[in-house]
Amino acid sequence: MATIFSGVKPTGIPTLGNYLGALKHFVTYQEEHDCYFCVVNQHAITVPQDKLELRDNSRKLAALYLASGIDSDKSTLFIQSEVPAHTKMGWIMQCISYIGELERMTQFKDKSQNRVGVSSGLLTYPPLMAADILLYGTDIVPVGDDQKQHLELTRDLAERFNKQYNDIFTIPEVHIPKVGARIMDLGDPTKKMSKSDENSSGFISMLDDEKIIRKKIMRATTDSDATVKYDKENKPGVANLLTIYSLCSGKSIEQVEAEYEGKGYGDFKEGVAEAVIGQLKPIQDRYYQLLDSDELDDILDKGAEKAAFVANKMLAKAERAMGLERKRKKK
Repeated sequence: MATIFSGVKPTGIPTLGNYLGALKHFVTYQEEHDCYFCVVNQHAITVPQDKLELRDNSRKLAALYLASGIDSDKSTLFIQSEVPAHTKMGWIMQCISYIGELERMTQFKDKSQNRVGVSSGLLTYPPLMAADILLYGTDIVPVGDDQKQHLELTRDLAERFNKQYNDIFTIPEVHIPKVGARIMDLGDPTKKMSKSDENSSGFISMLDDEKIIRKKIMRATTDSDATVKYDKENKPGVANLLTIYSLCSGKSIEQVEAEYEGKGYGDFKEGVAEAVIGQLKPIQDRYYQLLDSDELDDILDKGAEKAAFVANKMLAKAERAMGLERKRKKK
């Protein structure tokens, strides 16, 4: 049984793209793997956050994990800041990282542009991410392709530590889902769907109601061809909607193409909207139920306890390997 780790920042409600590209796959992973799912709130504070929103969003994200099908009896769900081993191991990873390799990270370059002051935490985000992963002996890390560079650095840091100190870290493998890893913006299908987009019509939030979902999909960019056919290069808008329909309905793209052969985009978009609503409505119902219950906090308490037990053992190994433990006088 392989160990899987995944972390998501609580910086707003996840989009349909986040669900189809990540959360939906997590439900499958937990059936065959030892899974750790983490609300990485300490990664969120590398840029300024409203403290009340961050606190509430951490709990909301955890509720969405569970509502999406994560089973606390099969997986470990916890909030990063409630397991101090993450920041302790993060410091160790910082100390074996090189400034040059951190400055080359694409996300650091992008997020530090046009800022009056750049947080040092933004630069050292990747070593903390490496700590998150290495603490649990992670074999597989499912990520979007925008995180691949960070995972490559995690592998480098693990190998560097193993070579310099002691061979204790598992070298994790990157897993990028072949289908649904990159759901595109509804208005501009050449860019990834993102919850940080200023134009909210470009993304569907996991908590959007039926009326809003229909409105956004009916306004989604298509083309003048009026043929429902998957052609990512020449028909990116239609291809994106076909991918969404397929993943939400369980039908193959070929089946959807056949279903709408000879029909216009209006009928097709209605079908996409129905499929999305059918996918998200049960999740939303369960989410609101969890948010108002003690069950959510009980699960998070249990998850933090289990995660800390595993993480502390790995942290102790790393500290011992570096000479950070105190040698006691024999009695």
